Amino acid sequence: MFAAAFTPNKAQAFWPFSIQADAAMDTFVPDSSTPVLQASINFDPNPHKGLGDSIQTSGGRALLASTGPSGTIADVAGSTQPGRISVYVVRAGDTLSDIADMFDVSVNTILWANNLKSARDVHPGNTLVILPVSGVERTIVRGDTLKSLAKKYNADTDDIAQFNRLDPAEPLKVGSTVIIPGGEIAVPVAPRSRALSTIREPYLGGSGALQAGYYGHPVSGIAVTQGIHGWNGVDFGAPRGTPIHAAANGVVIVARNNGAWNGGYGNYVVITHDNGTQTLYSHMKNAIVSPGQSVSSGQIIGYIGATGLSTGPHLHFEVRGAANPFRNCPVGTVCAPQ
Repeated sequence: MFAAAFTPNKAQAFWPFSIQADAAMDTFVPDSSTPVLQASINFDPNPHKGLGDSIQTSGGRALLASTGPSGTIADVAGSTQPGRISVYVVRAGDTLSDIADMFDVSVNTILWANNLKSARDVHPGNTLVILPVSGVERTIVRGDTLKSLAKKYNADTDDIAQFNRLDPAEPLKVGSTVIIPGGEIAVPVAPRSRALSTIREPYLGGSGALQAGYYGHPVSGIAVTQGIHGWNGVDFGAPRGTPIHAAANGVVIVARNNGAWNGGYGNYVVITHDNGTQTLYSHMKNAIVSPGQSVSSGQIIGYIGATGLSTGPHLHFEVRGAANPFRNCPVGTVCAPQ
């Protein structure tokens, strides 16, 4: 999503809705019809906002990033801070639309993050990962293509096609509406109760206060190969098989090891910490921990790989709920976490 420096055996990382490494990275001027992306900070499990089973929107145009609600029967790990990853165990009688409503996300969001082809693939006892989705809603005009939309909004053509179930070989239908996962825009908007301001998706530049000295290095001695991008993530390019360490004490809530898409993360681990934050480690060759397992800072949790949406072996490291401790590290350098 942002330019990355490459060194030998280093690779640009991707977050779940990132742009391909060879895609154009042009600066664009958003038009007034495309409002800015905003994060939903809502603690009411039934806010009656958006479009029900469809993608949640702001003003009918920009997607809202959502999180698990409070006060529901969902098996949600952690609190209701914006952007946190949630986990839900499907019960008898649940439908996918019920679960989507419970978490204020779309059905497609759940399908996307769990490699599901349809709602019929969800069965009691399944454990679903609920990834908050952000992006842009776009009404197709003459001349729009998947490639042009990806370039305009710093998104990915494959992500757009898969999320909207489009055939990349077919032209887009003028007047139809598509969702651009991870689409970036920044334009002046007028919030309901505030003066005119410019709002950006918060996780692109940080997701909370600095927790000084709390996090350790997940791959000590390895240089940063891409700075803050995606959901408050940085990348470390390293040889395949390099050990990955837990950045702090915590409990594993997600450990995906099926080598599939998983929203672009591939094999990945999410750890929840006692300071209310989460750390995510993606594109692993394999994880060696399990959900529910307690881990200590510095413990090996997996090994560097290139699974999911990735151009080569590397670690994509996110912090959700706090500033990324490597956010000020120059690309190409090895530095200690703040």
